[in-house]
Amino acid sequence: MIVAERKPLEEIRGFIEGFERVLVVGCGGCATVCLAGGEAEVKIVGSALRIAARKEGRRQEVLEDCVTRQCEPEFVEQILARVKEEGVTALLSLACGVGVNFLAERLGDIPVFPGLNTKFFGATEELGVWVEMCAGCGNCMLHLTGGICPVARCSKSLLNGPCGGSTDGKCEISPDVDCGWALIVERMKRLGTLDELAEITPARDWSSSPHGGPRRVVREDLRELAAEAEEKSVAASR
Repeated sequence: MIVAERKPLEEIRGFIEGFERVLVVGCGGCATVCLAGGEAEVKIVGSALRIAARKEGRRQEVLEDCVTRQCEPEFVEQILARVKEEGVTALLSLACGVGVNFLAERLGDIPVFPGLNTKFFGATEELGVWVEMCAGCGNCMLHLTGGICPVARCSKSLLNGPCGGSTDGKCEISPDVDCGWALIVERMKRLGTLDELAEITPARDWSSSPHGGPRRVVREDLRELAAEAEEKSVAASR
């Protein structure tokens, strides 16, 4: 999942100062799972903003909403409609950066502010602790490394084994940080596949990484299905 954490309330207040009607929108996806932007967090942030405005004597109405996901058109339609119907002048998104981008593209001259800091792709290690496990590099090599990602888990994103700074399974940057390659080696020992690391692999193609503008995945089969459904809908309405 995408892991995020809430921005400081003072920073959020600075974003929306001067806007009379603000809509705080949560996301039922990753932001809810990492306890940063679900319905409960929307209520907390909304209440805090209203209290702050009242104390400062500012005239500001703070509305609240939460959708299943902020990154898909069908789920944000209710938000777009509400912004228009209720005269919302600014929107605060408690979703990852994708949700902020997605809403901003659709809201024209209505500003969309981020209420969260998007951190990384990760998983829950224990209650209240999340750890990065994927860098989203676009060319997955986990089949070569026992299912553990060296790009995300190694502090230097090394692809050919541990560096000289690895000691007793820990990284030189901190005794609290596991060496990604120590994890890989131990995992492959358990799988009985350690000898595979001796195989020579071609140089990695980094063209799929985020260095050439926004990346895009296109499924032509799904686009064709959508076009067929649209044609049938049009035909049925005639």
